[in-house]
Amino acid sequence: MPDDAGEKTEAPTPRKLQEARSKGNVAKSNDLNAALGLLGGLFCLSWFGTRILAAWLEFLRESLSTGDPNSFASIDIVEVVESVGTTMFVAVGPILAGLVVVAFLSNVLQVGLLLTGKPLMPTLNKLNPINGVKRLFSTKTLVQFAMNMVKLTVVSFVAYHAIHDRIGDILMAMEMTGWRQIGLMGTLIYEIGLQLAMTLLVIALLDFGWQKYKHQRDLRMSKFEVKEELRRMEGDPIMKQRRRRAQFAAAIQRIRGAVPTADVVVTNPTELAIAIKYDAEQMAAPRVVAKGQGLLAAKIREIAMAHGVPIVQRKALAQTLYKMVDIGHEIPERFYKAIAEILAYVYELSGRSSQRPVAPAA
Repeated sequence: MPDDAGEKTEAPTPRKLQEARSKGNVAKSNDLNAALGLLGGLFCLSWFGTRILAAWLEFLRESLSTGDPNSFASIDIVEVVESVGTTMFVAVGPILAGLVVVAFLSNVLQVGLLLTGKPLMPTLNKLNPINGVKRLFSTKTLVQFAMNMVKLTVVSFVAYHAIHDRIGDILMAMEMTGWRQIGLMGTLIYEIGLQLAMTLLVIALLDFGWQKYKHQRDLRMSKFEVKEELRRMEGDPIMKQRRRRAQFAAAIQRIRGAVPTADVVVTNPTELAIAIKYDAEQMAAPRVVAKGQGLLAAKIREIAMAHGVPIVQRKALAQTLYKMVDIGHEIPERFYKAIAEILAYVYELSGRSSQRPVAPAA
């Protein structure tokens, strides 16, 4: 194995990233899920909080509106529980649905649509207590612990200042009674929670950036691994060379049989060569019997000269025919005039003037 096989200096290839993704190994921040969930919960609470409170009060009002105190002895507990559950579910349902949507979108924004059960599969490595102890005291764990302590410190600092700035309102709320106290305390809690949620969101975005960087770093590859992966994707170079040789040999074999039967070879003049054959009695139009580029073009010219097949240089025509007409196919009608002129010239040189030149079908 090469000396650089263990040095992870190269960025992961798209194939390795896709393999890691299929195993559930993606860059993801749980802090971002928590921050977006908190923000979504606060917004849903602000939109539907009044509805929940009104539904609960209405339920209490209906439940306690009986005029006969003795009727409480005949209350069906199961019915009461079902009624409470239904009331609260209808009231809280929109908030729960909003939280589900936020959680789904949070994961989709981070990793896209990914469904895999591989992370849930048990592995012996995870069940090994020795490996668990090593992970507990690893550098990665210590760095994560330090980052969590920094996050906790920042959140505690923001929470302290958020409460300190509103201490006057909090003391005022404590002196109030009834709905005014509940309303003021609810407003204060919402404002403090929103400030904390925005702080958590900023921290979570930074954490997501760190997770992306760490994910790319952990998947780095050595130069040897990159070469090996490219070799697996493209195939063994030796086998590819053998296939190319076999294909080239087969093409040469076809050329050896087709070019001697051609009436003319149109060239580029050196890069392309197209062998054209026309038999007025058997063909409706001239046909390409062989074509090639580079070495194949040189071989076509060589065989043509060896068998006395005329070679005509027509750069634009050769380029167009090479791109548009496959071997064994007839020349398109719009090239009949150009091919007719070439064939007439060739027949005149070879003394085959009795061969009827091609012409467009009537």
